[in-house]
Amino acid sequence: LYLGDYVARVTGRKNIRVWPGECHVHAGIRPSHFQEALRLHPDAEEIFIHPECGCTTNCIAFAQDTPELQNRIHILSTSGMIRRSAASAARKFIVATETGILYPLQKGSPDKTFVPLKADAVCEYMKKITLEKVLRSLQEMVFEVKVPEGVAARARTAIRRMLELV
Repeated sequence: LYLGDYVARVTGRKNIRVWPGECHVHAGIRPSHFQEALRLHPDAEEIFIHPECGCTTNCIAFAQDTPELQNRIHILSTSGMIRRSAASAARKFIVATETGILYPLQKGSPDKTFVPLKADAVCEYMKKITLEKVLRSLQEMVFEVKVPEGVAARARTAIRRMLELV
């Protein structure tokens, strides 16, 4: 929910209808995790929040209501976090999303420190996706997902519209 609401707010569009779903990993992130990370890492210069869905709304609201945090918070996509950390002069970051992002962040900026907001924010479903499996599915055309044509047509329209924004 939050990602859709965030996109609607940033773009000013009033015609975005958001499906009420959530990611179980982000749903487990609470303001108390935010408070604990800040207590343990007061020297973290920047805080990355992934606008995944409604699950992180409470953390973003907490952060926005805490004046000393406002200039440190960056709401970013996965690739945005990687780019921002590489370009930033900051040395230490708190990262509020699934912990799988920590490896690419560390690889891209090995001289910097990345602290997960919640150390056990791990998605077992994401861990099932590997490059080998993606390659196999593309080479052998297996694991095809089929949806009714009406659904597919609406999805193509949505994708075309998203691409037009880029």
